[in-house]
Amino acid sequence: MSYKSATIRIMEDAAIKAGRSLIRDFGEVEKLQVSRKGVADFVSAADIRAEKILMEELNKARPGYSYLNEEGGEIKGENPDFRWIIDPLDGTMNFLHGIPHFSISIGLEHRNNGKSEIVAGLVFAPVSQELFWAERGQGGFVGNERLKVSARKEMEYAVFATGNFCHGRKLQPHSLDIVKDVALQSASIRCLGSAALELAYVAAGRMDGFWHMGLKPWDMAAGILLVQEAKGTVTDMQGGTNPLEKGNIIATNGLLHKTIDGIIAPYYRKAA
Repeated sequence: MSYKSATIRIMEDAAIKAGRSLIRDFGEVEKLQVSRKGVADFVSAADIRAEKILMEELNKARPGYSYLNEEGGEIKGENPDFRWIIDPLDGTMNFLHGIPHFSISIGLEHRNNGKSEIVAGLVFAPVSQELFWAERGQGGFVGNERLKVSARKEMEYAVFATGNFCHGRKLQPHSLDIVKDVALQSASIRCLGSAALELAYVAAGRMDGFWHMGLKPWDMAAGILLVQEAKGTVTDMQGGTNPLEKGNIIATNGLLHKTIDGIIAPYYRKAA
């Protein structure tokens, strides 16, 4: 049975409240699909509304914490030891096009003696109402079920996710080559459009791995902890352990990490 600490409950309440706002706005976006005007501006406003709700709710419960947000950037609080890393709408392109696959991501970073780590993470999918959450050293959960990465060892049965397939030419010239090489060895590749949810799916064993270049900390802060607490492996593409710094990530069930890293890393070195 899962136990939600006060921190997780605060994050959950904030995400659910912001999720209600996103669902209302998503209903309006679906109606706007017949129009070419105003949709992007409406989605941007929805993003900002959700971020405002998250910050208000989190600040009420934990006043003085710092923030790193997609929309508002970094906001320094009175307490420099803790920082919320927030993405109020991960999967903006899906939201914009009326595709019901997007999420809210909240990570809590603790800084101590010059070092920092994500100590709590939550990813909430407002449409499906799935809540993924984890605390460092306490395991991860989806609802009340413990998160556990898949046990697949064979590439031919494995399913991977990436976001670079969608806009790889802009981010990294070899992205499509990487996709081709992974596709030839695996069962399938998905490009679902929400890095936070894709990391949550790796943690839940639904995907066997995920890679992406050009991410921001708010895209993956919570998801990294979910995968780690589900006994998966997370690295950057240089083999290091801090994707938040590098902006690129490989997350797997651990069993397939060496194989995927062996496919991706040489390409990344060419482009670096």
